[in-house]
Amino acid sequence: MTKDVAVVSPGTEFKDIAELLARRRISAVAVVDGETLVGVVSEADLLPKEQYAGEPAHHSRFGIHRDGRQRRKAAAVLARDLMTAPARTVGVAESLSAVARQLTGTGLRRLFVVDGDKLVGVIARRDLVGVFLRADAEIKSEIERDVFGKALLADPACYSVTVRNGEVMLLGRVERRSLVTAAGELAALVPGVVGVCNRLGYVWDDKRE
Repeated sequence: MTKDVAVVSPGTEFKDIAELLARRRISAVAVVDGETLVGVVSEADLLPKEQYAGEPAHHSRFGIHRDGRQRRKAAAVLARDLMTAPARTVGVAESLSAVARQLTGTGLRRLFVVDGDKLVGVIARRDLVGVFLRADAEIKSEIERDVFGKALLADPACYSVTVRNGEVMLLGRVERRSLVTAAGELAALVPGVVGVCNRLGYVWDDKRE
C-alpha cells in the first residue's frame, strides 16, 4: 500500500480538492474526520459541477429524481456534500489476493486500507501490478523462510525452491502428503509469484487416514 494518502476534512472546499487532485496527479482523496475515514471524493464526484452547471436539484412527490444525487453534487461546495460514503476499504492484514478480487469484482481503481477505523494507506491496481516486479531471489527467500521454515517446519535439507521470472519450482520430499498441498498453496500466496510447479514428494499419505 501507499502510506502517504492524500486526505481532506469534511469541510474542505471544492476548489481545494480539485487543486489537490491536480497537484498530486491522483484521481481521488480520502475524507477523514480526525483519523477516521468517512468517505472519498473522486474525479467522478467533481464532474457533475460542470455537467449540471447552473441547474437546481429537481424534486417530485416521490422524492429526488434518479439523477438527484448527481445534481446535489453539482451544487455542493464542501467535501462532506461531494463525497461518496462509505468509502470502500480493506483491512491492513488482508491478503493481496483478496484485495485483487475486490478490485476486480467491483471495478474500483483503489481501496483505502484501514486499521480498525483508522486510515493507514491506500492500495491501487498499479500497486498490485508492481508486486510482480519483485526479484526472484526475494521471492525465493520468502518462500524458504515463511512457507517451509515457519509454516511447515520442514528440514532445509529435504527440499529446494527455484524461482525464475516469478515462476516457482518446488522439489524434494516432505514428511506428509498434506504438507505437499500446503506448500503449493502457501507458495502461490507469496507476493510476486506468477505460478507454482509443485513436484514435492512425501513419505507417508496422511490423507488416506
